[in-house]
Amino acid sequence: MTDNSRETRKLPRFDVTVAGELNLDLILYGLPEVLPPERELLADRMALTLGSSSAILAHNLAALGSRVGFISRVGADSLGQLALERLSAGGVDVSKVRRVSGTTTTGLTVILQRQAERNILTYPGTIFDLCLEDLDLEYLASARHFHLSSFYLQKGLQPRIAELFRAMKAAGLTTSLDTNDDPDDQWQSGLQEVLRYVDVLLPNEREAKKIAGSEDLEAALARLAEMVPLVVVKLGSEGALAQRGIERVVSPAVRVDFVDPVGAGDSFDAGFLSRFVQGHDLKTCLAYGNLAGAFSTTQSGGTEAFRNGERWKDFLREHSG
Repeated sequence: MTDNSRETRKLPRFDVTVAGELNLDLILYGLPEVLPPERELLADRMALTLGSSSAILAHNLAALGSRVGFISRVGADSLGQLALERLSAGGVDVSKVRRVSGTTTTGLTVILQRQAERNILTYPGTIFDLCLEDLDLEYLASARHFHLSSFYLQKGLQPRIAELFRAMKAAGLTTSLDTNDDPDDQWQSGLQEVLRYVDVLLPNEREAKKIAGSEDLEAALARLAEMVPLVVVKLGSEGALAQRGIERVVSPAVRVDFVDPVGAGDSFDAGFLSRFVQGHDLKTCLAYGNLAGAFSTTQSGGTEAFRNGERWKDFLREHSG
């Protein structure tokens, strides 16, 4: 066996592995700004798309050229099958996703999108049931990088997330975490212990403040930068910033014809991580994250824009400097 063949065998199977939730999003548009009770309110259009932060990130990472492995738990029902088909069609390896029969079915998120704001209603279903025993740790470790989203939705996995991250670090992977929102607004549940094993934390501005326990973003950044090596904060229309120790890098938002914000933050994560795992500098990673996040908003749902590779290439040509 040649030295080159030995080296090839050592190469990781994936660029990024992801463990997390898998479900669909049902998005309703054109609803009135005020939703009075006991009224039949009419939407003017709808979209049924691949949902969940973990799956949106995995799908869009694959669309951007990364090799992605994904583990989740879904019900043995039509929603679970459709979600798996959408994720697999996007180029993500779903061979380790568990389909489990029983009374608990695949989750579903209903998004009531209006002009100024939206309501997000989630039936968690199997999202809450995913546990460490569902995960093939050897499979997850066969990558350069491990990512987890929706920390506060992983009810079954949550008590052992620190153990999971510790195992990935021990296997030599870099790691990232996007907590997303805490529906209970407590921001505890062992997060501080998990952050000991996180290389990249990817909150939005509100989440960064909540995690740090500060209403001031600068104070929150200073606190978080002491906890994790790299903090990347999504600032919506203001773009994004990265804080590594005392180093600060900022990147402006990309202006587009906006359709909806569903999955924009997850798409930013995908863009950022696709460059991060290739060793690019922070400026490049942030810019690519902003491009991916903006591109996501040009179609309904978090993955629809990325299902057209030629459209992404056109978007890059138009918006890259």
